[in-house]
Amino acid sequence: MMRKTFQGGVHPNDQKEYSRDVPFQAYLPKGDLVFPLGQHIGKPAKPVVKKGDEVLAGQVIGEADGFVSANIVSSCSGKVKAVESRRTVMGTTAMSVVIENDGKFTLAEGIGAEADYKKMKKEEILSKIQAAGIVGLGGAGFPTHVKLAPKNPEEIRYIIANGAECEPYITCDDQLMRTCADGIVTGLKIMLSMFPGAEGVILIEQNKPEAISAMEKAVQGEQKIRVLAVPTKYPQGGERSIIKVVAGRELKLGMLPADAGCIVDNVATIYAIYKAVCKSEPLMEKGVTISGDGVKNPCNLIVKIGTSCQELVDAAGGFPDGAEPKKILSGGPMMGIAMASLDVPLQKSNNAITVLMEDEVELSQKRMTACLRCGRCNHVCPLGLTPQMMGVAAERKDYERYEKKLYGLECIACGSCTYICPAGRPLMQLFKQAKAEIMAAKRAQRG
Repeated sequence: MMRKTFQGGVHPNDQKEYSRDVPFQAYLPKGDLVFPLGQHIGKPAKPVVKKGDEVLAGQVIGEADGFVSANIVSSCSGKVKAVESRRTVMGTTAMSVVIENDGKFTLAEGIGAEADYKKMKKEEILSKIQAAGIVGLGGAGFPTHVKLAPKNPEEIRYIIANGAECEPYITCDDQLMRTCADGIVTGLKIMLSMFPGAEGVILIEQNKPEAISAMEKAVQGEQKIRVLAVPTKYPQGGERSIIKVVAGRELKLGMLPADAGCIVDNVATIYAIYKAVCKSEPLMEKGVTISGDGVKNPCNLIVKIGTSCQELVDAAGGFPDGAEPKKILSGGPMMGIAMASLDVPLQKSNNAITVLMEDEVELSQKRMTACLRCGRCNHVCPLGLTPQMMGVAAERKDYERYEKKLYGLECIACGSCTYICPAGRPLMQLFKQAKAEIMAAKRAQRG
């Protein structure tokens, strides 16, 4: 049973006016491209090239190393400059393939060859998706071929295309739905062909009327696909929120979306499936939003994966004259990660760079007080958790209570509690730290 919305949530200013109506522009990188081998959940890929090798665009340079892993594909042609540890958007370091870009972007043989998915068996479709190195492009980075191979495929009832794009500032999925609606629908039909008992639902927030119109036009005549326009409320794009709205099911502790009869993929991921299966194009590029009051020309770009983030900010005009932004985020202001440097490569799961002249977290901390026990954080949590009590447990490092009694590991780090807190408490940061320390302790116990 489809619902209108989910419990909890907040209504931040979406700030999408910066780039909402800026059409996609293709950006070709000028410098070296860097490809971290761990751009996905699971085991990092293993390099299959070495320094000095010549590579072509679309060539596999890192092979999946296990079932939950994904191929890494070069998005340019050129020479391998190094296979070495490089800093990533996350602020960590990872083994990476560095390619000296020759500026020609010569394609490997077979890239672009058209194919008819209707003549393919499920195994062939999965093989193409796996070879293309497709992972969740909405931020999670889960290998798509794994998601499309649930243990009970006959129990899947909904294939959900996530077009919510609820994070403030980000507009690349909006532009993708406006301009590539037919490709997204074909990608969804490919997925539905693998699950005959399922129907397709394209979920879009109501603040994207042009995208809704484009997708409704693209699904005309389709018997198993519908567009669902939902109220604008953050974090509508979360898997749990979407499943609650579409399937009326709660994801309980330890459950996967497939356990609720659902498969959820970002619209960009579904478009990548279309290109991989029907156009023989591996995952080499994606849509990215460069926005905020700290760039001259906010925009939506089609970007080669591996491109320097510094190049992308420069492509948006750089910083306003004489100004220095206070914060640069990979992603948006609610769930984004603060970047210490722009000298890092764009990865598969990165969909935005947000440049801000003020640091709202810093300002909030200056006016922080003791908890007022108002309960607003509890009210807005989309999972029905108790952030107030979780915050106390996290501060005291009472991780037994945090995990076992308060279910703190279920937190999706959406930031709704931090946003709504009148006392300016850094709740989400506390929860991220608590989770990191709990998981580190578990890994140490396993040896």
